[in-house]
Amino acid sequence: MNKKHNQRREFIKKSVLTTAGLTTLGTAGLSAKSYRRVVGANERLQIAVAGLGRRLGAFYAPIAMESSNVDLVYICDAKTSQLEKAAGNFKKHIDYNPKHETNILKVIEDKEIDALINATPDHWHAPGTWLALEAGKHVYVEKPCSHNPYEGELLVAYQKKYNKVVQMGNQQRSAPESIEIIKEIHDGKIGTVYKATAFYNSARGEVPNQQKASPPSDLDWEMFQGPAPRRAYTSETWDYNWHWYGWDYGTGETGNNATHELDVARWALQVDFPSKVIVDAGKYHWPDDGWTMYDTMHAIFNFGDNKSIHWDGKSRNGYNTYGPQGRGTIIYGSEGSVFVDRGGYQLFDRGGKLVKENKGGSDEGGTQLGGGGGMSTRHVVNFFEAIRGKEEQRSPINEGAKSTLLCHLANIASRTGESLECDTKNGHIKNSKKAQNLWKREYEKGWEPKLKA
Repeated sequence: MNKKHNQRREFIKKSVLTTAGLTTLGTAGLSAKSYRRVVGANERLQIAVAGLGRRLGAFYAPIAMESSNVDLVYICDAKTSQLEKAAGNFKKHIDYNPKHETNILKVIEDKEIDALINATPDHWHAPGTWLALEAGKHVYVEKPCSHNPYEGELLVAYQKKYNKVVQMGNQQRSAPESIEIIKEIHDGKIGTVYKATAFYNSARGEVPNQQKASPPSDLDWEMFQGPAPRRAYTSETWDYNWHWYGWDYGTGETGNNATHELDVARWALQVDFPSKVIVDAGKYHWPDDGWTMYDTMHAIFNFGDNKSIHWDGKSRNGYNTYGPQGRGTIIYGSEGSVFVDRGGYQLFDRGGKLVKENKGGSDEGGTQLGGGGGMSTRHVVNFFEAIRGKEEQRSPINEGAKSTLLCHLANIASRTGESLECDTKNGHIKNSKKAQNLWKREYEKGWEPKLKA
């Protein structure tokens, strides 16, 4: 914690001890709200949430829990109606009113804020995080942690420079069942692991074609674009369809969802950077709609020790190829296999017989948009406790960046139509100048990062 925060908390603690009658009368005369603010004041975190879209439901419970010991100081979004809706929803969970802000830069500049939850669109994830780090904040950044490979390297460099907790929102890292079975895999339960198949299938529908339009009256379009090069607004861009409307803001379905399952696969296989990336991808549904990138992808990532990860992503075909939840990871070993998803796991012997299972009954299973649940709550609380030094961080940014890099490499391979040869020390592309040119992105003037990776 920085000096100012320590001074503030010391002042609060001393004020508590000298409050009239408090030391002798306990909680007499204090309202529930006042008592909540007194107890544990020396460790209370002042936090802000920026980006109030579909992931917002993941943050209600961990912020509202008394044991989390946080004050929500700000809620922030570039769209006023989204801000107002979020405020109404938070009233169901907390008994005080956070400040409303449409400018994330003002939130970041506030010296009283200890931590930022960054749930903005993908193009804001890394810049919003490094700006918060420069301002002395800890950051929980939603997946994918970066918009391109270079930004992942930047975040690792920024974290080292500022020595703050940076956690990526790959919440399955905090699922007890996943933690349990990954440890068993590492302990040799299924022998020598050699392959993982990660998958996601969803029945997303037709996407409207973009049309020139004026931005919604309550949307700060300039702030939404932020670090991205400026372009004219087109209809429906601000909402979820920015994922599919080109590469200005989104990272395709691979960045959107493969981040989770590829992370579990990499975690299980204990691999870092691939030697080769081979991708077969295309747009096969509604060929004339507004979806501008692939909607179907198969990718193979080769690693050392004859290990590989396969990604099977189907954005607009809901056929459940591998399991009923539409997403998950299968890990293959010399002596057995494991099927793990957000609902738990199943362990099979080499002959395919079910040996053990642990279904945790997670309320975050499947492919539904947004929301929250037990894993997200644990993951956010782990972030809070890691800041306090009370828990080991589940998803430090150096790990999150490695998993996100797999998504970026698959995207680059799909965009160039090339297989990629990579440096196993850092994932850098070795064989294609065209692909190397996609390692970074252009920024709007004045938004360039100050630090170099």
